[in-house]
Amino acid sequence: MADFTMDKGADGVAVITWDVQGKSMNVMSMEAWPEFDGLIDDALADDAVKGIVITSGKADSFAGGMDLNVIAQMKDSAGDDPARGLFEGVMGAHGILRKLERAGMDPKTNKGGKPVAAALPGTALGIGLEIPLACHRIFCADNPKAKIGLPEIMVGIFPGMGGTTRLVRKLGAMGASPYLLEGKMMAPAKAKSAGIIDEVVEDPLAAAKEWVLSAKDADILKPWDAKGYKMPGGAPYHPAGFMTFVGASAMVHGKTKGVYPAAKALLSAVYEGALVPFDTALKIEARWFTNVLMNPSSGAMIRSLFINKEALEKGAVRPADVPDQTVKKVGILGAGMMGAGIALVSAQAGIEVVLIDQKQEAADRGKSYSADYMDKGIARKKATPEKKDQILSRITATTDYAALADADLIIEAVFEDPKIKAEVTRAVDAVTNADCIFATNTSTLPISELAKASKNPEQFIGIHFFSPVEKMMLVEIIKGKKTGDRAVAKALDFVRQIRKTPIVVNDARFFYANRCIIPYINEGIRMVKEGVSPALIENAAKMIGMPLGPLQLVDETSIDLGAKIARATKAGMGDAYPDGEVDEVIFWMEEQGRLGRKTKAGFYDYDEKGKRQGLSETVKAQYPQSGDQPSVIEVQHRLLFVQCLEAVRALEEGVLMDIREGDVGAILGWGFAPWSGGPLSWLDMIGTPYAAERCDQLEETYGTRFHCPDLLREMANKNQAFYRRFAVKAYAA
Repeated sequence: MADFTMDKGADGVAVITWDVQGKSMNVMSMEAWPEFDGLIDDALADDAVKGIVITSGKADSFAGGMDLNVIAQMKDSAGDDPARGLFEGVMGAHGILRKLERAGMDPKTNKGGKPVAAALPGTALGIGLEIPLACHRIFCADNPKAKIGLPEIMVGIFPGMGGTTRLVRKLGAMGASPYLLEGKMMAPAKAKSAGIIDEVVEDPLAAAKEWVLSAKDADILKPWDAKGYKMPGGAPYHPAGFMTFVGASAMVHGKTKGVYPAAKALLSAVYEGALVPFDTALKIEARWFTNVLMNPSSGAMIRSLFINKEALEKGAVRPADVPDQTVKKVGILGAGMMGAGIALVSAQAGIEVVLIDQKQEAADRGKSYSADYMDKGIARKKATPEKKDQILSRITATTDYAALADADLIIEAVFEDPKIKAEVTRAVDAVTNADCIFATNTSTLPISELAKASKNPEQFIGIHFFSPVEKMMLVEIIKGKKTGDRAVAKALDFVRQIRKTPIVVNDARFFYANRCIIPYINEGIRMVKEGVSPALIENAAKMIGMPLGPLQLVDETSIDLGAKIARATKAGMGDAYPDGEVDEVIFWMEEQGRLGRKTKAGFYDYDEKGKRQGLSETVKAQYPQSGDQPSVIEVQHRLLFVQCLEAVRALEEGVLMDIREGDVGAILGWGFAPWSGGPLSWLDMIGTPYAAERCDQLEETYGTRFHCPDLLREMANKNQAFYRRFAVKAYAA
């Protein structure tokens, strides 16, 4: 069945309805464009049609955008000359929307066109807003849950079907920047206030029909097609516009550090497009959009941040033969910051929560975390007192383990001490029912060892949250040696309920996330000891897309925690322990009381309020800078390769069972260079032969931690890519 259908009413209004069968929200496919084009031609050519309304067959939405699966594959399907094929395809779409916008007007007089209105039942994102922007008036239902926006920048592209050019012409460069550069989305009422849509009404279809029947020639002429048009806020050569564009360039580079191709391409399309007539600006937009699609970063970001992330959230790695394991009541042991955060997100998901601590005051303090969080939401008008009451009513703070009797999931979040964890495991086993799943939130302790305290090790699993729980989107689920499928399904269903993204890994030291992030921190500390400038280390990391430099990261997580992990790891590994050089620095910092932000002294200095004041002169004095500093690329490669090689080893050892989880987990878990698509995507981007060669160079200079894993060496010899070799379940971009 066609995605687009048209009904020509007796009133002279042709209603084009977009309704993709089998989808809860409309998405544009390549096959649908000719359908849409044909209906527009039909309506414009029919003298009985006085006006056109474009709407959706979905009750609460217009469209969610282009099908990103299609975008991710556009380059591969564009023929022997992919850049030309992509450009011509994009220009074809521009032609359709420009035809809709001109609607049969005489090119000289700008008269005689047919009014075209968009009637949006709700959410309109991406191409779902770009089509309405080409219409003459946009009506949207008064649906506060609806989202209006152009979020393409969030997945490594930018609005390339006219949305960039039209929004800038409509709002000006400054006015359009939050929606283009930040992907800001808003409810219909706010979209109207911003000038993006025109009307918020109870019945958008009826209002749109009424408008097209009464619209005059002047009502349907876009400002940029009228004589004497001037861009709001000024064009680049206007004094006010000049300041806008200079400021925008600095702002974009400051935020992206130049590593996100889409942001630079978007800014170029806006700047260059503002210097020329509208139709030429569309061609410029298409050229820059093609440039982004040809860049491997866009395909990698789409693959990891949309396609694979969505697949994992929908249960791609869930045991297929286990029935629904929706959590009704969760018991949380330990009401500290982690336990309190888990209680909050569980209650927000509508789950009944029992929050237990040794003392009632501690349990109550954990519950108050949710109250304080909701109060902040109320102050920002993001929540209501009624919503706060609902959430708090779901949380029972107590010291009584008997309250866990009917819980179907327990999450233990007590101190990282095996003895304490074993005690609470046995205490829970004594009161819970036989089907209850027990999860530990440990970030470092082996799950298989902790499971020995349980009478049902097949029902024992790791659920590793990242802090702060309410902000961090990743949850790492760890299977012990005896963990059964029902425990895995329970954990995955719970993560789905609290609207986070899960990865499932096998048990091993530090699991997946920490085994990659600890070497990143350690490499930064090693370089400090070697005499590399701390500023060079931190800035090189940010310039390659890491959200925090390794020194700032260890300050945030606390240096004494690093020292504790180092001692425990050394005790576990014995002579094989590789990080003695790092320990020298960490233990000195610990002795000096420089434990990071919490003590207002670490690798950085802090003021009394805990605000960073700059890199510490005390640390620089203890570890003087060498006169011969490495290149930025050398520092960046050290910081990236130590993470990527651990990801490869995790895959090689079977800790990672799916490469999608390796990349999605890295980006969401610790912010690994999102522009790259993740560590395994980055190795594909630079090519496994070069990666292996670079490993050899780094190993020769810096040591065996850069030794090329056998898997990577084998793939390099065969010139294989990870997303080709392991593409059984994952799309290969």
